[in-house]
Amino acid sequence: MADMQYPNVTVMDHPLIQHKLSILRDKATGSKQFRELVKELAMLMAFEATRGFQLAESTVETPIIETTTYVLAGKKVAVIPILRAGLGMVEGILELIPAARVGHIGLYRDPQTLRPVEYYCKLPEDISERDILIVDPMLATGGSASAAIQFLRERGARNISLLVLIAAPEGIKEVVECAGDVRIYAAAVDSHLNDHGYIVPGLGDAGDRLFGTK
Repeated sequence: MADMQYPNVTVMDHPLIQHKLSILRDKATGSKQFRELVKELAMLMAFEATRGFQLAESTVETPIIETTTYVLAGKKVAVIPILRAGLGMVEGILELIPAARVGHIGLYRDPQTLRPVEYYCKLPEDISERDILIVDPMLATGGSASAAIQFLRERGARNISLLVLIAAPEGIKEVVECAGDVRIYAAAVDSHLNDHGYIVPGLGDAGDRLFGTK
């Protein structure tokens, strides 16, 4: 479902996605189940995010007859998690697109300014030739996502999509203003950010819940 205010934003209202997201939000959900749900949600969301991939005709021989079929038209994909929470979404996408390359962008949010600080960036050498899926469970202030997009563009990346589980309106606005051509896919858009930069109602700190830290 496209966001009427931002045409490049798609909010996924599929019943399976919404059901799993509800369990993910529950504070009683433990780390093991949380990790499994993030993986499953990423896989489900990847179906929508890859809808625009082009197909090419191919020919195969079935046990009955030779027939024309369709395959991806030479797509080269890169999955780029924003460390550390983005790691939880990678496996689900790779199960759908096993040939995708994986890069990593390490950012942390300064607790005073709430702005991102880069500490690591490792990307495939041919990043400019790939369709890129940036993944991060939460789009809060939008600072980390915008910084990641900027890092990728500085290295030649062009076709970029952003997959998040939960977004805040403030984060969407920041990314759209920074990079209006980037497609954003979210399972939910929540109410707002609190004074500490957390999404409300959200699900807490996704990284801590994924890895059992505090």
